[in-house]
Amino acid sequence: MRTYVRAGLAGAVACGVLVTVITVGRGDDDSAPPPGPYVALGDSYTSGPGIPAQATTPAGCDRSDRNYPSLVARQLALETADFRDMSCSGAKIADLSSAQSTDNGVNPAQLSALTARTGLVTIGVGGNDIGFAATVQECVKKGVVYRLTGSGRFTGNDAPCHGEYVSDGADKVARRIDAAGKRLTDALAEVKRRAPRAEVYVVGYPAILPSEGKSCDDDMTLAPGDVRFLDTKERQLNSTLRKRAEAAGAVYVDTYGPSIGRDACAARDTRWIEPLMPAADAAPVHPNERGERGMADAVLRALKAAG
Repeated sequence: MRTYVRAGLAGAVACGVLVTVITVGRGDDDSAPPPGPYVALGDSYTSGPGIPAQATTPAGCDRSDRNYPSLVARQLALETADFRDMSCSGAKIADLSSAQSTDNGVNPAQLSALTARTGLVTIGVGGNDIGFAATVQECVKKGVVYRLTGSGRFTGNDAPCHGEYVSDGADKVARRIDAAGKRLTDALAEVKRRAPRAEVYVVGYPAILPSEGKSCDDDMTLAPGDVRFLDTKERQLNSTLRKRAEAAGAVYVDTYGPSIGRDACAARDTRWIEPLMPAADAAPVHPNERGERGMADAVLRALKAAG
């Protein structure tokens, strides 16, 4: 995901590294060569904006050398030539098959890195297709008004943003999720065509907000009901990604489960996602280095399970 919820937001303070590294073998034979070549595809939750050090080709993709694909590649001991990170901030599913213009440079079609030799592919995409970042921005605005007008005491409404997207039985976000799922199915078929021997892993999104729907006033300025609404939509997106992945013969990687309690409203020394005002090197409402490492561990566990 991208569109960083920019309005004057900034962050500093380097983030600590955690999580036990998992050694991945191929079945029972630990001497077997690692899977590869490896191609990573995805949006900003894959690329790692704000996490140093940032790659420069193209600079507008905000690609970190400590994002989860880079961590996975290092743990698999892949040679530099056997790893291509094509992820890019702002990417939609269409950008897998078409060049993507960024604020600073053009990223080639991400699928262009695939060949008949490719042995491993990870894909983390879909959030921009449903406009999740823009939805969060809108809900933040509604949350500010909610707080200034008595936090629902006079209206009885603790989800002022919900009605912008769900009304008269129509759910705009649900429709977008369904459409994104169909596009992902097509993209996965193209991955299979270009890289027929590759193991394909679709990586879901980590928990961005707490599922219990607390207000998140200090960190995210969201009304409690809208926290629940946004979390529900994220889980619906992840569910669709899982179903489409499995239907296409790919493996779904759950990063939501391991990140519960580590959302943007959690304590700064445990959270995987930075809030509107990041306290670590990361973009607002995006994974920090801890989050990217947690996502890498989820991918490595999936690789080991499928070994």
